[in-house]
Amino acid sequence: MNWHDDGVATAEYNWLQLMASVKYDGYSDFRAGSRFIENLATWLKQFDPSDRQTAYDFVKYRLVYISAAEMQRTIEAFFPETVTPLFRRLAADAVGIGSHEIWGNTAGRDAFDRILRRTLFVGLSDGSRIDILRRANAGRISQEQVVPMMNIGHEKWRDLEKKIKERDATDIKFEHVYLIDDFTASGTTFIRFKDGEWKGKLQKFNKMMCNARDELKDKFPVVEEYTLHIHHYVSTTQARTALLDRTEQANQDWEDRTYGSISISEGALLPAGLKLTPGKDDPMIALCEKYYDHGLYLRLIEHAGEAEQNDLKLGYANCALPLVLEHNTPNNSVPLLWAETPGGEHGPAMRPLFRRRDRHG
Repeated sequence: MNWHDDGVATAEYNWLQLMASVKYDGYSDFRAGSRFIENLATWLKQFDPSDRQTAYDFVKYRLVYISAAEMQRTIEAFFPETVTPLFRRLAADAVGIGSHEIWGNTAGRDAFDRILRRTLFVGLSDGSRIDILRRANAGRISQEQVVPMMNIGHEKWRDLEKKIKERDATDIKFEHVYLIDDFTASGTTFIRFKDGEWKGKLQKFNKMMCNARDELKDKFPVVEEYTLHIHHYVSTTQARTALLDRTEQANQDWEDRTYGSISISEGALLPAGLKLTPGKDDPMIALCEKYYDHGLYLRLIEHAGEAEQNDLKLGYANCALPLVLEHNTPNNSVPLLWAETPGGEHGPAMRPLFRRRDRHG
C-alpha cells in the first residue's frame, strides 16, 4: 500500500485490527490459520499497485458486513417487531377494540393467542436459523408450529394436523403461514417468470401445498385461502420492490393459488443507495471490469441465466452489492469480494477476500 508515513500506517493498522477483531475475523469460511488481515493482503496483491488504494477504500468505506450477532438480533426481533404488531391489530379488529387496548382486555388477549396458535412458521433454507428462532420465542411459539425446511412430506402434515388438535380442539387448522429466509437481494430465487412459466421457491411451495391438500383432503391442517407472509431477516430495496410486483402478478395469473392473500416483510431493509452505482462508484466499477474472469460466468451460466444476464461483473442479477454475511457472501455482491477462479483465456485469476461457499457450481 506504500504507507511510508508512519502516522498513516499506524492509523490504518489500528483500524484494520479493530475491524478484524470486532467483525471480519468472524467470517465462517476463512481457511485454517488465516483471518481477515492475511486475506486482505493476499486479495490486494492481485491488483496493480495503482489500483490497490481504490480496492482498499472500497473495503474501508463501502463494505457492509453483517455479523453473527447482528443477524441474531434480526432473528430475535422478528416476533416482537413483525408478528406481534400484525396479530395485535387482527385481534383488536376481531373483538372491536383499539390495538393499544389488547393487553388490558381479556377477550383481546384470547383473540391474539388464538391467532398465534393458528400460525405455522416454515424455514426456506438453512439461513432461516429456525433453531435460533425457536430459542428466542420459547413459551410463545410451540415446537409443533415450526417446520425447519420447506420440503414437508405427507407424514409431517399428518403429524401437524394431529398436534394442532391436541393443543386445542377448536384450533382445527392453521390460518397464517410464514415463509422465512435469511436474505434476498433480487427476489429472483424466490419468484420469477421465465420462458413462459413461473419459477422459484414460492411456486415450489404452492405446488407442494396443492399436492398435500389433494392427498390429505380433510386431514390437511391448513385452511383454504390461508394468509401467506413472506419474511426475510435482511432484504435489499430492489428485492422488496421485485417481490411486491411479482407476487401481485402471480396472484392474478395462478389459478391453482392455495393462499388467499400475501404480505412481504423484512427485519432489516438495506437502502437503495447501497449498491455500486455509476457516477458515485466509477473507480471500483472499473476494477470489477478490469479484474473480471469470464470463466466465472461460464461455470455458473445455468444459474446466472435465470437472471437473464451475460456476465457476472457486478454479481448475480447485476445487484452490485458491497455486502458480506458472516456465514457466506451472497453471489449478488460484486464478485471481486467472493469469486475464486484459475484465470486463463477468459480473464485474470480472481482471488476472494471473503471466499463464498457456492452451491451452484
